[in-house]
Order: sequence, then structure tokens, then C-alpha cells
Amino acid sequence: MEKDNDVLGQYRAVSNKLKKRFLKKPNLSEGIEQFGSLAKNLDQQECPQYSGFCCLAQARCEHTQTNHAGEALALTSAARSFLKAEIKNQQIKCVSFEEHLIAAINCYGHAIRVHIENKQISLAASLSLELGHALKNLDKPGEAVGHFQRSAELLSQSPLDCLEALDLVSSCKIETKDYEGALAVLTEMTYLAQERGGSTTTGKPLGPYVDMLVKCEIARVLLLMLLQPTPQRIRPEHAQTLEKYAWETTEDNFSAQYLDEDLFLLLQSIVMACQSRDIESLQALQTEIWPMLSAEQNQILHLVIQEISHPTGEGV
Repeated sequence: MEKDNDVLGQYRAVSNKLKKRFLKKPNLSEGIEQFGSLAKNLDQQECPQYSGFCCLAQARCEHTQTNHAGEALALTSAARSFLKAEIKNQQIKCVSFEEHLIAAINCYGHAIRVHIENKQISLAASLSLELGHALKNLDKPGEAVGHFQRSAELLSQSPLDCLEALDLVSSCKIETKDYEGALAVLTEMTYLAQERGGSTTTGKPLGPYVDMLVKCEIARVLLLMLLQPTPQRIRPEHAQTLEKYAWETTEDNFSAQYLDEDLFLLLQSIVMACQSRDIESLQALQTEIWPMLSAEQNQILHLVIQEISHPTGEGV
């Protein structure tokens, strides 16, 4: 029993078998199998960090054998083991330097590079998304942004997947109060949905792209109300967005919005109420539009009302 529990001893025993000896090649396949078995046993014993080290050793063997698929898989297993160890530390409130998280990020990054080098772009993008979600769940949206952004770049040939990754970028920016950054990403998403989501016959955006356009439109209008850009500093594309919500909007302009008529009229009223700083009307509109918005959009509207009620400074 004592021998079975000697993790370091077992690890060294496998490592020693893989050392180069005169006229004898190491049996890498056996080493891969034994490191994999040890990693599995350690994970079952709730020692994920040690399991991660065994997976790394397994990845090195796979690399030596030039088995890129096996290397990437072992690196991914190592990353998930280290991440599991980090989550466990946080759950028991163990003081640390987040060394397990750093190890997990490094392993994810290495696995992503292996996939990219071998033209497996969708797998690389998937791991970037996985790492971004992990960081976001660990209350690190600022660190998650870069990984979601990288995933979007890798998915540039798949417009809908790219839009979903960019949507995560915008959410993280909103969460970190980078409202201008979020507005820029949502504007990029709007252009992408309009350019790449059109039907081959009509040229008009299809179902999921329409949903994304609606989501972007609502968030952009609310963020513009929160930022309150001055006429001198507003970007042309943002001014064009707000122009669609002027009272003199024509039927043609409205039909281009892809919005439900009631929702459009409510957003139009919110824009006018913000411009006139009519807090009572805003609060009444908030109650009416609340069920039509997502939790994130409702939070932005709440911040808009707070800003109108207690302005913190000049608009940007």
C-alpha cells in the first residue's frame, strides 16, 4: 500500500526508464501509457495538480514521438488538471500565488500553438474559448477578454461562431466597465453580421444574424446613452445609429432596424428621455422595457438611469 501511494517514486521510476542508455532506445510508448495511468489514478485520488505534472510528462513523450494529436491532448488534460486544482484552492480559500492557474494558462497556450501549427484551427479556437470561460468563471473577465478575442480571430472564416466569440468579448468589457471598448466591439459585430450574414438570394441577414443584429443594436444604443458622447466627439457610425431614433424617423429607417416595433418605440423614447434628462420618464420606460431586455442590457439601462440622476462628469 505504501508503495502504491509513493507518487514521486512511481513518477521517477517511469522517468528513469525513459533515460537514454547506450545501445538502448527508451520505450516511449510504454512511458506514455504509464504516465497516463498514473495521471488517471492521481485524479481519482483528488490530486489534480500531480495529475497535471504526469500529463505534462506524457505530452513530452508524445512530442518526442512527433505525435502532435497526442501531445495536444495530453497538454489539454494537463491544463484541465491544473485548472481543477486552482478551483479547488479557491473553494477552500487556500492562500496561493495562483501557480496552478498560471500552469493551466501555459498548458492551454501550448496546446493551442500545437493545434495552430498543425492547421487544426477550430480545435485551437475551442481551447481559447474554454480558457476564456474558465477565467471568466474565476471572476477574471479582464484576463478572459484576450482569449475570447483570439478565438474570434481564429474563427474569422466562420462568421456566426466569430460573432458569438466577439459577444463574449463585449460582455467581459462591460463587466470590467470598459464601455467604450464594448461599444467598439458591438459596432464591429454589427458590420460583420450585415456583411457576412446575408442570404445568397436576397442579401438580407438570416435568422441567427438578425438576432445578433438586434442584440447589438439594443446594447449600442444603451451604451451610447451611458457614455453620452458630445456632438463634437461622437464617431460618425455612432451618430448614424442615434439618428435612427430621432422622432422624425421614417418608416424606411424603421424597417432597417430588425427590431420589434414596440421595442423600437421604447428605445426611441429612452433616447429622447436621456437627451432631455427626463428621469421620471426614464424610470417609467425602464419598467415597461425590462421584460424585453437581457440581464446585461437591463444592467446597462440601470447604469444609464444612475448616470442621468447623478452625473459623474462630462460625456466622452
